[in-house]
Amino acid sequence: MVLTQKVREGHESEYQRWQDRLTALAREFPGFEGQEVYPPSEGARAEWIVTYRFDQADQLTAWLDSPERQQMLERGRSLFEGPETQEVLVGEPPVQKGVTVVASHRIAPDREGDYLLWQHKLEKVQEKFPGFQGLELFRPVPGIEDNWVVVFRFDTREHLDNWLGSEARRKLLDEGRDAVGSYEVRRIGSAFSGWFASERGTEERAVPPNWKQAMAVFLAIFPVVVVLSRTLNSQLLAAGLPIFGMYFVSNIISVAILTWAMMPLVNRLFRFWLSPAPTAGARTDVLGAVVIVVSSLVLLTVSLLVWNH
Repeated sequence: MVLTQKVREGHESEYQRWQDRLTALAREFPGFEGQEVYPPSEGARAEWIVTYRFDQADQLTAWLDSPERQQMLERGRSLFEGPETQEVLVGEPPVQKGVTVVASHRIAPDREGDYLLWQHKLEKVQEKFPGFQGLELFRPVPGIEDNWVVVFRFDTREHLDNWLGSEARRKLLDEGRDAVGSYEVRRIGSAFSGWFASERGTEERAVPPNWKQAMAVFLAIFPVVVVLSRTLNSQLLAAGLPIFGMYFVSNIISVAILTWAMMPLVNRLFRFWLSPAPTAGARTDVLGAVVIVVSSLVLLTVSLLVWNH
């Protein structure tokens, strides 16, 4: 199930704590497999996207209709602007990583055949675009989901934007306008999500909000840049490599160290803050941020002392 929730401005932290409690309840229901929370991307509306995965559709329905969930929805109603939207997708989960888009279609009466022909034509054009990874079409689920839902993926945001803004797509959307009564597209992605993926075998929790991700990445990359500037960069310049070549090699090495060494270490050390337990409150957010800031200042002080010697 894919939910879209527009959170009131200034209530983001409260919403995340509420969402953690809701997820803790969902884990107690049979068939629960996982949940992810995706904050709004930069420049987008304040819409949070939440995905729940259950083994069977009837198990998901039991969770959706449960008194426990209804009580939590009542408690959190003041956090949202307007009602949430949801799509239920019945099928195999995707295996590729990348940027995912959920497109919800309300089909005009007696136009399902036309819609399927149009969707097939759309996919044939879409798969020719760079970075396309796949598409799944989900039919309406009686009693649960009224819309047709299409989920497609591209390997990068740039390739996705190239498709979404293409003239070919615009023409195809115009062709299908008679068959499709309404059309809504939502992206699922995160600025640094690859660096914050859950480890295998661990409990799945919400993707950290972007401000936490940015602070964690800064803490990890700062010492790498300082060490490389003090050691490798000077040696590359002394060997006669042009300055842009030095930066090219240095950046490759720093990204590799960040991805396979520093970010896994930061994730382990600050997991209590990046992916807090459902019972954690605002104190955990503040404590983690303070520790990050203090650690950054300590690294800065040590770097200045080393650099001056």
